[in-house]
Amino acid sequence: MDIKRIESVLSRFPQPKGNLIAILHEMQNEYHYLPEEELRYVSKKTGVALSQVYSIVTFYNRFSLKPKGEHQICVCLGTACHVKGAQKVMDSLERSLNIREGETTEDLKFSLGAVRCIGACSLAPAVVIDEETYREMTPKKMAKTLKHYK
Repeated sequence: MDIKRIESVLSRFPQPKGNLIAILHEMQNEYHYLPEEELRYVSKKTGVALSQVYSIVTFYNRFSLKPKGEHQICVCLGTACHVKGAQKVMDSLERSLNIREGETTEDLKFSLGAVRCIGACSLAPAVVIDEETYREMTPKKMAKTLKHYK
């Protein structure tokens, strides 16, 4: 455990107990997941029971207890996207990254997930990488887009 790294996050919050969710967000950004040892440390430093910390971490889907990739890829599989070929895009990503939906590449570069709707039906099929939304994706366009992140 890198205490300096955690202390750096904690130092940004003058009242850590009241800012636990924000601290967890910063840690998630820093580590790409929330390691157990670090959560124990934060629990002690903030005075929040570890069970309470875990109840927050497991409630919000933004948080992960498993390592996530540097880049998060989410394929929308909602009705509009599905009808326009989103599953083909997902299949091509699984092949090119050599992982399945819900997994992370061995080098921790990419995590692949699916959502049922991102509210961008007019862009179907849509894929979100990190915070960027890509429209009208095809397996070929996806391969070209993915090269920018490698």
